Amino acid sequence: MTASFPSTRLPYPNLPISWSTVIFMSLVHLGALLALLPPFRTGPAMAIAFVLYFITGCLGVTLGYHRLISHRSFRTPKWLEYLLLLCGTLSCQHGPITWVGLHRHHHRYSDQDNDHHDSKKGFLWSHLLWMFHEVPAKAEVARFTGDIAADPVYRFCERWFLGLQLLLAVGLYAWGQAWVGNGWSFVLWGVCLRLVVVYHVTWFVNSATHRFGYQTYDSGDFSRNCWWVALLAFGEGWHNNHHAFQSSARHGLQWWEFDLTWGVICLLRSLGLATRVRLPRQEV
Repeated sequence: MTASFPSTRLPYPNLPISWSTVIFMSLVHLGALLALLPPFRTGPAMAIAFVLYFITGCLGVTLGYHRLISHRSFRTPKWLEYLLLLCGTLSCQHGPITWVGLHRHHHRYSDQDNDHHDSKKGFLWSHLLWMFHEVPAKAEVARFTGDIAADPVYRFCERWFLGLQLLLAVGLYAWGQAWVGNGWSFVLWGVCLRLVVVYHVTWFVNSATHRFGYQTYDSGDFSRNCWWVALLAFGEGWHNNHHAFQSSARHGLQWWEFDLTWGVICLLRSLGLATRVRLPRQEV
């Protein structure tokens, strides 16, 4: 059964604007544009940005925040969980407790009126506009994070996620100065442009994969499998599969549904670092 996307959408909620988020996102996007100017467009800076894109986007957000912590689709030693947690924190998508709480809230109310990035409210709302408002879901984070909220490492990352990003920026500046004599190129590419790419790729999972693609399973919402989001987001684009089997470590369930993060999990399992790996047949 395939859910048809509604021809009409709900109005944007009349909610207070989060000006701190608006200002921060504006500055980061401005920095990303500056990175494209010739003085800062250096090969080493681009390479640093690509490596950090994989570390923070794939290992941090997709593997760590999402499949490991939010859904516990597999288990790792605690030291590795904390390492992946740090990688996710460096994606600067707020702290890990807030990220996990909002994600679990989304799954609980997917495409319902109280889903904070409800796709029925329009592409732009589900992609990024919801973040610029004080959505009620933020007040419910504690209800969905009882398993991690008391952990001191999680609490540290929650409190200092911006400070850790600034520390990374200082390190990149010093490295850039020593290597190519241009520290700002490393900062603009390794922080600003890299964050913007990771942001929009992550947001496409909230927006594009609830609008474009195909549905294999009746998941009770508008989630879809979108190949190009899957390529950009390391397998997260097989979103209908994920919503149908939320605790599955593998999202690409057909042979053509390439899922890089599942490959990383298989590698960890072969090394004895991933155990209790959950798959759809176990959930069914």
